[in-house]
Amino acid sequence: MTGAAVRVLQKVRPGVECVQADVGGAALRAGKPALPEEARALCDRSDAILFGSVGLPEYDGKPLSERPEYALFLLRRDYELFANLRPVRLFSGLESSSSLRPELLKDLDLIVVRELTGGIYFGKPKEQRTGSDGVEEAVDTMFYRAPEIERIARVAFELASKRRKLVTSVDKQNILETSRLWRRVVDRIAPEYPGVRVAHLLVDNAAMQLVRRPAEFDVLLTENMFGDILSDEAAMLTGSIGNLPSASLGRKGTPGRQFGLYEPISGTAPDIAGRGIANPTAAILSAAMLLRHSLADEAGAAKIEHAVEQAFAGGARTADLVQSGETPLSSAEFTDRVLNFC
Repeated sequence: MTGAAVRVLQKVRPGVECVQADVGGAALRAGKPALPEEARALCDRSDAILFGSVGLPEYDGKPLSERPEYALFLLRRDYELFANLRPVRLFSGLESSSSLRPELLKDLDLIVVRELTGGIYFGKPKEQRTGSDGVEEAVDTMFYRAPEIERIARVAFELASKRRKLVTSVDKQNILETSRLWRRVVDRIAPEYPGVRVAHLLVDNAAMQLVRRPAEFDVLLTENMFGDILSDEAAMLTGSIGNLPSASLGRKGTPGRQFGLYEPISGTAPDIAGRGIANPTAAILSAAMLLRHSLADEAGAAKIEHAVEQAFAGGARTADLVQSGETPLSSAEFTDRVLNFC
């Protein structure tokens, strides 16, 4: 689907140079590490990364360093891409594709702000081992420091200040010490943004409220694992996980620009690989986010988003979105429809 995103990106911004590098499964199959040095060097001299998907089932069960996903972990860590933005919007005409009743989805427009370089995915120790009694065991460590929480909280509050001025912070403070710290730090940051309201939800309640009253959310602030799970749930409100783009951002560069990694949240789909039927919407919208955040091109980003909106309004649907009696478009056909409006 990255190819579809590149087609749209270069139609809207012809001067953008796109250079491809293999990472993840493609690199491993070639006998290279998940993130080869030549790919890292290319990222070093680029303004942004438009990322495809890395997972392959043949690598399931292997150590993390030998799995395709390790490429993403390294990119997030080494470029300090700590802020993951996942906008959740229902396009007009897709109401019947959602798993919820249309009246619950009116005005759905929220964004998940997920902390991306801390928490249980990166904490140490992280290992499988044999205990002193000879029994197999495993440990993952959830770890956060206050500055990590402060910086992601500021991202959420700054976004909310330009939107509907509500941050809902998600934690599990009734059980987890990391969540108690999380809530305390978020409350400490909140007075810096007097125009923004802050609310707290336990993660299990947040999961329930996302399907009970999704349109009432504005900015959803989460730690790493909770955001991973909740944003996939939120994706189904839009009709398909294939609709959700994301931006992973780090330290700001030149004014108005940030180096970032842009990708669909859905990952790979080995069951339909090579059939040309996958939904390219998330990849195309990820290209729009790239223009907005890394190239400071709001007009170009809005043009792509409007083109996707118009394609859906005109009845364009991929296989994951069709209803009974509708004919699905291939990935390329859907992309052509979007290009017609660019």
